[in-house]
Amino acid sequence: MSEYDFAHAPNTVLVVRNELARQVVGALQRAGLPAFLEEEAGTTDRSGAVVRVDPDAETASASVSVGWRCDPGMVRAAVDSLTTGGPDAPAVRYPGTIGQYMQSALIKILLSAGIIATLENDAMNPEHVLVFGRMSDLPTALRPTFVPPGT
Repeated sequence: MSEYDFAHAPNTVLVVRNELARQVVGALQRAGLPAFLEEEAGTTDRSGAVVRVDPDAETASASVSVGWRCDPGMVRAAVDSLTTGGPDAPAVRYPGTIGQYMQSALIKILLSAGIIATLENDAMNPEHVLVFGRMSDLPTALRPTFVPPGT
């Protein structure tokens, strides 16, 4: 159990999820993007693609997700604008706007690397990408037939 009484997935499941997360990081890095696992030390102020593994035993969606983190200075500017009463300031919207733009790019990069990724359908994380596994892990009859251009 976690501190919030959620059951954690067994270690055998977490090993598979962590391996998928490492493959996602590798695919994004090969494309030239800064990418890292959320749990890595020293990443709280890094910008780039943040790959997260959900440790819950009963996830409602994918067990691996990716989000885009803007430069910490931009995030601080957004927070400062919010605290001074400027919720309509461009700095407030900037991190979310960039996250949504990057969402499409992240999905396309992961699909071209053979990783099944899709939009997050969650109002709390609208710019996140859900990762479900590698296409090669699916039975042939269930593999997507779409081939991204240039591959």
